[in-house]
Amino acid sequence: MHAARSELRMLVTSAGRRVELIECFRDAADSIGVALVVIACDQYPELSAACHRADMAFAVPPVTSYEYVPAIAAAVRTHGIGLVVPTIDPELLPLARSAALFADEGAQLALSGASLVAMCTDKLATANFLARHRLPSPRTLPVEEALAKPLDWPGPLFVKPRYGSASRGVRAVDSLASLDGETFPEPMLAQALLAGSEYTINMFFDREGSLCSAIAHERLRVRGGEVEKGITRRNPRLLRLARDLAAVLPEPRGALCFQAMVAPDGTASIFEINARFGGGYPLAHRAGANFARWLIEESLARPVTATDDWQADVMMLRYDSTVFVAP
Repeated sequence: MHAARSELRMLVTSAGRRVELIECFRDAADSIGVALVVIACDQYPELSAACHRADMAFAVPPVTSYEYVPAIAAAVRTHGIGLVVPTIDPELLPLARSAALFADEGAQLALSGASLVAMCTDKLATANFLARHRLPSPRTLPVEEALAKPLDWPGPLFVKPRYGSASRGVRAVDSLASLDGETFPEPMLAQALLAGSEYTINMFFDREGSLCSAIAHERLRVRGGEVEKGITRRNPRLLRLARDLAAVLPEPRGALCFQAMVAPDGTASIFEINARFGGGYPLAHRAGANFARWLIEESLARPVTATDDWQADVMMLRYDSTVFVAP
């Protein structure tokens, strides 16, 4: 029993379709006696399912606009928001660079430091970071450099945008020869093709940057870059890899995730790091890795109950649902 229900007003930015994420926070708040007010924003909130499911919603400029961060900060001030949860890659670095602004307003920004965010949003920087720290990862180069030495790349490979997200523009090719004469609208990378089973490992870091929980799920089926069917797995190699990665990350805080491929021989390689909630977080939440609860506890200066005691073999089977908007 809680003597009184504390109140917390939280903001989910670029809310889009993140209805499940909002429901995870509501579930977490209810479990610890917190009256949670969910505010959401989007460039077009009238077309956002999550904005319609929030308690309040408002429009913001595009995340690429210089007006975006000031608009978020103004909303924090106006609505007394105590927790800000970003959701998409393009907004992460502008928000991270303005962390002090949100702290001055008394709001916790659920985001790692700017140096980590900058590395994660640049896939070449991510590859170089992993190689520098001798963490297993596929060979990655700008396409132009790979094309200059095609004999060094005899097999199949991935081609993907250096600054892409949500699997945009990612494709597998049999060899570099298939790219001869092709032009690209943005910087592209060549990455050695990995074989095996694909995993996401969700990690939670406290305010001091200590890893509190790491939970892996196998991505059984993916749609639009987001897991559609998945199952939690206690894979010792992946969890050890999570600890090794956590030990070298600069300024990690809150929710992060990384993608890894586990080869048939059991070896694992990291090929991407995301400095935000992963799209498959609801599966981790259901399995007991309650990142939402721990962020709420931090925001209210309560003792944080973070634990690495989560349940393996929990399966998620997603389906499409609908939000109807009355005329």
